[in-house]
This record gives sequence, structure tokens and C-alpha cells, in this order.
Amino acid sequence: MAELVYRPVVGAALTMFKALDLKIDTQGSENIPRTGGAVLVSNHISYLDFIFSGLAALPQKRLVRFMAKDSVFRHRISGPLMRGMKHIPVDRTQGEAAYAHALDSLRSGEVIGVFPEATISQSFTLKGFKSGAARLAQEAGVPLVPMALWGTQRLWTKGRQKNFRRSHIPVTIRVGEPVEAPTDQYAGAITRRLRERVQELLEAAQRAYPVRPKDANDTWWVPAHLGGTAPTPAEVREAG
Repeated sequence: MAELVYRPVVGAALTMFKALDLKIDTQGSENIPRTGGAVLVSNHISYLDFIFSGLAALPQKRLVRFMAKDSVFRHRISGPLMRGMKHIPVDRTQGEAAYAHALDSLRSGEVIGVFPEATISQSFTLKGFKSGAARLAQEAGVPLVPMALWGTQRLWTKGRQKNFRRSHIPVTIRVGEPVEAPTDQYAGAITRRLRERVQELLEAAQRAYPVRPKDANDTWWVPAHLGGTAPTPAEVREAG
């Protein structure tokens, strides 16, 4: 079926990133299968993460269908775009329909994008992973592909004003080797292994990130354990 919406949206995103002079460093895209189903699993630190995760799949000529909260599909602007790109709405009170939709897509050879933390991490550290990605991969008989994003929080994240100025912000993307999801293993054990891989990739992306905060007022995007002033996971929980 012709991609009448997805490809133009990708083109618009690439044009915008060029205008912003973003420095996007992607490694590991070859780990995304060129054919067949796969579950692409990423950390979640920005409202724009699905765009950058999708960009990582372009070298393999794959278009990723993301699972996203259904409120995005009800928005008058984003809704038609999300539906046109065949992303999958998730009603958190009735997740069975979204799960079945994603499973059908995987079995038909699509790449499905999942953020197993479910919500943006305001501490910019990995939260706990839900097991849905592992269960989907098991049931569909497809691999899990771990990835990590870093720097996207500087563009637009929860509790901060978006920054769409020409500020030359680097974005680092690391994609890891596929993680198998055998049906004879517990989904929880696979999920723990998957989270460990995403953590390793996140640390690699942070080490490779080419800039540091400019001054004391620019440390908000760095996690507390790395010397920044982002809230700790405990502080986020207490505030919530």
C-alpha cells in the first residue's frame, strides 16, 4: 500500500532538522532487519523520540509503526497524521485492542516501535520496563531490537519549553543487536535482559555525546548521577 502520509512527514521532519542544524549521530541501524517483523524498543526522554527512532530505521528502508497513547490520535492536527502513518493507538484502560493490532502488524512483516517505560522519564534515566514488547515478540516470533536516544530531551520534554531554535543540538542514537524472545522463556526474564541492553546503549550514547552543559543554568538535561540537576527518580516519584 502506498505511503501517502508517512514519507512526506519524514521528508518534512528531515527538512526541519536540517533547518535547526541538528547534529544527528546514528550507529547500529544495520541491526534493524531489512525484511520481516521486529519490535524496536527505545528509552523515552522526549516528545520527539518516535521521530528519531523512526529515522534510525530509514537506512534499512523500514517505516516504523509506533504504539502511542490514544489522546494523540484525537488531536485535530496530530490525529490525522498518526492515522495516516498507520501508528497504533493505545487506550491504557483497554490495551487488548492495541496489542492485537500490533501483533497482526508484526505477523504481516511490519516493524513496531514501543517505549516500554510507557511515559517520558523526567530523570532521564531508565524507568522500569513493561513486558508488552517481549510478549509481542514472543507471540509473533520476531526479534526485539534495542535502541537508545540521547539529546532529544534538549529539544522538547515534559515540563520544559520546546526549543526549536537553530541551536545546533546534537542527538545521539545507538541501535543494538537483536534480542531473541524464545517462547520457552518468561517474558519478565526477556524484559530484564532487554532493559540491560538498552541501559548499555544509553550509557554508550551518553559517553559519545559531543557536548557538555554550557554553564550552571544548562545542567537540567543531565541526570543527577552524572552531575546534572535533573530530578532523581525518587524525586520524580515524590512529585508525582
